Order: sequence, then structure tokens, then C-alpha cells
Amino acid sequence: MKLFTCDHCGQRLYFENVTCTRCSAKLGFVPESLHLVALEPLDSIRWRRAGGDTLYRLCANYVEHAVCNWLVHDDDPHAFCVACRLNRTIPDLGILRNLDLWRALETEKRRLIYSLLRLGLPLLPHGESPTGLAFDFLADTAPTFSERGRVFTGHAHGLITINIDEADPSTREQMRDRMAEPYRTLLGHFRHESGHYYWDRLVHDTDWLPAWRDRFGDETLDYGQALDWHYRQGPPAHWQDTYISAYASTHPWEDWAETWAHYLHIVDTLETAWQFGLQVKPRTGDDQSILSDNDFDPYRANDIGELIAHWLPLSFALNSLNRSMGHDHAYPFVLSPLVIEKLGLVQQIVRGASADAT
Repeated sequence: MKLFTCDHCGQRLYFENVTCTRCSAKLGFVPESLHLVALEPLDSIRWRRAGGDTLYRLCANYVEHAVCNWLVHDDDPHAFCVACRLNRTIPDLGILRNLDLWRALETEKRRLIYSLLRLGLPLLPHGESPTGLAFDFLADTAPTFSERGRVFTGHAHGLITINIDEADPSTREQMRDRMAEPYRTLLGHFRHESGHYYWDRLVHDTDWLPAWRDRFGDETLDYGQALDWHYRQGPPAHWQDTYISAYASTHPWEDWAETWAHYLHIVDTLETAWQFGLQVKPRTGDDQSILSDNDFDPYRANDIGELIAHWLPLSFALNSLNRSMGHDHAYPFVLSPLVIEKLGLVQQIVRGASADAT
């Protein structure tokens, strides 16, 4: 994730900021340029970037619910920004807790959309394209963990459904413990489900499919049976040699979605490290493989080896810092050679899609 600077006073800004903490300037994110800008009011509706001429409106969800900080061009007929335009269903805001849950959902969703835009991937609302993307944020209609009336997070035909309880940290931790997962985050859900969507867009019925099957396997295997087997028998022995996570071993589609999610984890975290100028240079030991200065743009990297060479030292440092604070590892995963090959194919497909878009 980028860092940003206030156009008024030069204060450092962060992606979710709506006001500069130094000069109190109102802020808005411009998705076309991926800039967080300081705004000057032109009238009761229109704004312009400080010192600029382009006119914007605040996203309707910025104005009405304070769950967004993105902008819409003044000549755009839509009331919502490109991220909020993807929403098909939002939580019932008549229920008090749902506004906070929705705000958490939108915060992480915008981080996903930032990455997709940064990578130059195709992104249109489902209502504007038959191959577009949409989100349903839904609540259970039965007690938690009851199968009947429960909303299951998942993807189908361009529609990503997220159970809003995933935005509740305590509920999410219960689910993580119940599923014996080392890592479960709201952003991780968004990234994983987007992987299913982009498999349909970038792999299915394309020239990439043979190479994909060579790395991930035969997707025509019965998905329901594969899930049932996984939940009854667990992952295969030595799964860490082949898969990024135990769940990735369930079915080739899940292997792809998990690997896709980790690719997004890696490039976005490396960008944050790059923006902060982080260097990893341990004061002890002679292992050159854990030295890194992260002085490169990971979103523009074409070689998976370059990403991994920077990621391994950074994740080692992150895990060590987390343990010093009494937390579990920030990145509790091992990247085997086969997993790195899969990440490499994800990167090739992403770069190919980005080149096609330009």
C-alpha cells in the first residue's frame, strides 16, 4: 500500500484518512490516479484538488454513511465510486451493529480494489458487464454455526458473498479456531474470493488453462466431493511441500484462490515496506538470503524470484517482531519450491492481463 502526502501541508497520509491530522484538510481518494488528495470545496456538492482544476463529488457512501473516502468525477453520472458501485447488497443498517461491520468490510474491500487497480486487472460492476464483479454483504438468519440460515462466504458467477460476521473479530477468531486455521483475516477473505472470480476471467477457456492445470491440477474433479473429503479426512500428508495452506489442498480451484490471495498479500506488503524505506539487515549471522532493502515496486515486478528474494527476509522480520509483542507469526506459512512456482504462474497471468488491458 502506498503512503500519501497532504497537498496542503505536506503531512504524511494513510489510505483510510478522511482528514489531514495536521491542517484538517478534507481528503478523498482518486481511483483513476490512485492518489489521496486534499480537497477544496467549490460549492455544496463539488470539490477540487487543492491547487487543481478537476472537479469531483464525494461518493454517496462517503456522504451518507462515512464508510468510504473515494471520489467520483463530477461528470460521472454515478452517485457511487468505482469500489462502492460493486456492491449489490449491503447489510441492513436498521440493525445498530451492522454499520460498524459494514464499515470494516468496506475498508478491507477498498484495499482489495486498490490492488486490482494497481495491477491493471479488468474490473467492472456486474450490472455493467456480464463478466463483471459484485458483492453481497449478508447476515445469518439463524444462530452462529447453525447450517440452516447461515450465510457462507464464497464466490459464484461473479458474485462474492461475505458473511458480515467475518467483520467481527471475536466471531472470526472463533471460526479460525473451529477451522484450525493459522491465519484468518477479513482482507484475506476478499483476496481469496477475488481469486475465484479472476480464475473465471483470466484462466477458464483461455490459453493459460493447460499451464494452469500443469501447476494446479484438474479442476473438473467433483468440487463437492473434494470438500467433503477434506473436512472428513483433513489435508494429505506432507501437504506443505505442495500447497500454501492446508485448505489449498482441497481442490485445484481452492489451491489457485489461496495462491492468488498470497500473491496479493506479498505484493501489497512489499509495497508498504518499500514506501516506508524498510531494510532488513540482521546484526548477526552470515546468511545473505535474509538481507533486503525492498527498494523496488513489487506491483511492477515481472520475476517471481525478485519478489520472493525480498519477501522472505521481510516476513522473517515481521514474524520476529510479532513474537516480540507476544503475538503469533504475522505470516505463518512456508513457501516451498512448488508453491513458488505456482506464485510465479499467478504473476505471469496477472502481468499478461495487465498488458492486455493496456
